Amino acid sequence: MQIQINTDDGVRGSEEFSQRLAEEIQRSLGRFADQITRIEVHLGDANSPKKGGDTDMRCAMEARPTGQKPVAVTHHAATPHEAAQGATRKLRALLDTQLGKRSEVKGAPTIRDGALDL
Repeated sequence: MQIQINTDDGVRGSEEFSQRLAEEIQRSLGRFADQITRIEVHLGDANSPKKGGDTDMRCAMEARPTGQKPVAVTHHAATPHEAAQGATRKLRALLDTQLGKRSEVKGAPTIRDGALDL
């Protein structure tokens, strides 16, 4: 699973920040690694660097599941890190819903699998 992080001019993103963020995303979404080819992260200032605001940092995340259309979420917060954390939580919930349907039901064998002896 490839993670690509992009920032606009309103966000001061260092290489260290991008690396830590990629590690956090990998930790949170790693269980989907074999089902997702790429995650794109876009961090930006929703208003502009000149205007202030409590929740003016925006993080948009797009995941590209194999064999499906891309899915995206957006989260606004006071800092880029908080915005990324919120977007990661939203994306994890969305992927749980969409990709969880393709896997076994709560990990239990089913009649269709032939694993149950009746």
